[in-house]
Amino acid sequence: HNGNLKRAYKHIRLAKKAGADAIKFQNYTAEKLVTKKAPKYWHVGEDDGKTQYETFSKLDELPESNYKKLIAYAKKIGIIFFSTPFELEAVDLLEKVGVPAYKIASADKTYFPLLEKVAKTKKPIILSTGASTIGEIYDAVNHLREFGNEKVILLHCILSYPTSQKDANLSMIDNLSEIFPDIPIGFSDHTFSPLTPSFAVMRGANLVEKHFTIDKSLPDSPDHKLGVDPDELKALADAVRLAEVSMGEPIKKPIKSELEAHDLARRSITSLFEIKKGTVISRKMLIGKRP
Repeated sequence: HNGNLKRAYKHIRLAKKAGADAIKFQNYTAEKLVTKKAPKYWHVGEDDGKTQYETFSKLDELPESNYKKLIAYAKKIGIIFFSTPFELEAVDLLEKVGVPAYKIASADKTYFPLLEKVAKTKKPIILSTGASTIGEIYDAVNHLREFGNEKVILLHCILSYPTSQKDANLSMIDNLSEIFPDIPIGFSDHTFSPLTPSFAVMRGANLVEKHFTIDKSLPDSPDHKLGVDPDELKALADAVRLAEVSMGEPIKKPIKSELEAHDLARRSITSLFEIKKGTVISRKMLIGKRP
């Protein structure tokens, strides 16, 4: 939204129209997020910022009163609105406006003061695991649980902007599911393809996240180039729903829709020609025909 309230409304409206269940914003101020000289770590488009600070400082001025309007609008049209806080004060703001859940970015899974503050809200937490070891993920989950919050979803994520398709490593979803069997596993996608999330669903992802923009030509934020637009988001949502319904039963057996074919498509033994009574039947007299 680049700090523009009207554009923020449009993002919410078009995300809902395209089939998203939720829309997530980000809350930060450049001053509290990065040092003035921190280099960028993304390679998407041109945002005219030489440093992280130069980029983020263009995008951090949406006032608190606007968030109240946005969450009310999201409720009105029937889409979940929540956010990623990148600083402790952002949690206070989001509690005031009443978000129902929190996202913690991959880069902040080791920022324990933020984990503690979010955990204490007792609300569901979606934790990205980009550039993480299993030990770091364990530590983050255990820290959240120390403050009585068991409502955690882990997202497989590759912290590379953009992520090449060969680096998506969707099989890591299986690995996370094995190691954290009591935690739902999802996928945060930074590839350019709108279809990658549906592949993740086929690997067992319970939730998928994708950067979204109403216009890829908008300036200042690299997310515009990285994100899907409304048409691509619809394709993404449709593909995810198709993947969900296609998963079906995990145990191989005949299902209800096959029963008629089970009876009428299989062959039975019948005579190849008229066989007289008392004839010793041989194989050459027989043929297999339906049913």
